[in-house]
Amino acid sequence: MSIVLVIIGILIGAVLKGQDLINSARAKKFVNWAKQWEITQWTYLDRKGRFAGDANINGIIGDQTSTIDETSSSNTALDEIANANFINPPTATITLGSFRFFMKMGFNTVSGTSKNVIVICKSDACTTAFAADEIVYFESFDTATDGTADAGAGNVRAATAITLAAGSGNEVVAATTDVTASPAAWGTTHVALVYYFDRPR
Repeated sequence: MSIVLVIIGILIGAVLKGQDLINSARAKKFVNWAKQWEITQWTYLDRKGRFAGDANINGIIGDQTSTIDETSSSNTALDEIANANFINPPTATITLGSFRFFMKMGFNTVSGTSKNVIVICKSDACTTAFAADEIVYFESFDTATDGTADAGAGNVRAATAITLAAGSGNEVVAATTDVTASPAAWGTTHVALVYYFDRPR
């Protein structure tokens, strides 16, 4: 009987360890996916002299009121990246187990200064709050970027509200509301991760 119990204990331990390894691998995949979008924007800047989605060439993604003469008609960041003929561009969504996340780009205005952001949401409309099991992905990205999982400090912030540009599914306008208290834990009231990728927050 004791041998059976030992074997059962070993099997349970192996299953739990396996689950930890799966979760860790998914968190790393999430971090790499988000970082790919940052790299893609810097590569686009290298090629074109501006960020994708910066149609008026003022350094800010998505604040223009008109388009420029490029191959895309809408000049959204994702449209321009899709038309840039990158060999393996990242996808705008990622699925990790039963979770799915959506990437958006645009700008947020902080103390009167517009800053470019990459935004990751649970829903395409950026209105659905995170589940407790999903927060590990955001904490992993925050730690990898800022060195600590603090949703209210550094270049990675948690947002409780996001406003998308009218008629566009992939740009964010200045009405994002981010957590400013420090320290602040990631929680189930947040609807988005906001990453100030090109200028310090």
